Amino acid sequence: MRYPASEKREIIRLVERSHLPTKRTLDKLGIPRTTFYRWYDRYQTGGPEALEDRSPKPSRVWNRIPEPIREKIKDLALQESDLSPRELAVQFTDTKKYFVSEASVYRILKSYDLITSSAYVVLSAADEFRDKTTRPNQLWQTDFTYLKVIGWGWLYLSTILDDFSRHVIAWKLCTTMKTGDVTDTLDLALQASGCDQATVLHKPRLLSDNGASYISGELADWLEDQQMDHVRGAPYHPQTQGKIERWHQTLKNRILLENYYLPGDLRQQIDTFVDHYHHRRYHESLQNLTPADVYLGRGQAILNQRERIKRKTIETRRLLHRKSAA
Repeated sequence: MRYPASEKREIIRLVERSHLPTKRTLDKLGIPRTTFYRWYDRYQTGGPEALEDRSPKPSRVWNRIPEPIREKIKDLALQESDLSPRELAVQFTDTKKYFVSEASVYRILKSYDLITSSAYVVLSAADEFRDKTTRPNQLWQTDFTYLKVIGWGWLYLSTILDDFSRHVIAWKLCTTMKTGDVTDTLDLALQASGCDQATVLHKPRLLSDNGASYISGELADWLEDQQMDHVRGAPYHPQTQGKIERWHQTLKNRILLENYYLPGDLRQQIDTFVDHYHHRRYHESLQNLTPADVYLGRGQAILNQRERIKRKTIETRRLLHRKSAA
């Protein structure tokens, strides 16, 4: 229960004038002794005015983000309008060497009315793959998706995605979805990863659905020649290939904002987005690293650097708070 200053003064007078011991008087009034003596100390040092309720909100917050930093975050959000608050926080920390959290970026953007609703609903996978990978090139996911070129009809994108890092190892724009298209894409992936030349104990396993090109005997023979194992997901359960399903959904949400009249234009747009996806798109499931960071083995060094930036930023804010409070 909170007492107004007038009641606190009256309680102090009653205790001072009481012929009973202080403890018994406070027990009769129902006031804890620690509370009374806290009031009494304030009354003796500051007078009746010191009994007024103090605002629970501190006059200064030691870790408040300085105004110039808030302006820089706003400018970055205006320049990179396609980034979420999480991605903006990570990019600002990496590029400006000043730590800000996702929640802080969200609050700053909201104060400037720069928070908008999501432009699309992303595909969500309900279940996780049971046997999780622990390193790059341990498991590759593959699938086809379709894209339309006006005047040319449907083209099919065959992709090989590294399960551990979400790195797109290889992709090919095809006119069919035959086994030869799958093996051609796998050849590109083996060359890009170096697995066709390096001596490795186990080559990447391949995870696919049960499409006609993936269950063919021709593909089985090709994989046997390459000493690659093949795992197929359960029928009618696309969540097993959730990572490559999400990749195709993310790609389409970006590149299908335009119409394409030549296959070369579509191919160039895919190539541009793959580069953006590899080097600039931070994945929450990868501890806000990019697929290239994880695939190339520099992820831990980046996380260590971010931790150093965070500690330095917090210490700087404390020093500024102490100076302003002095």
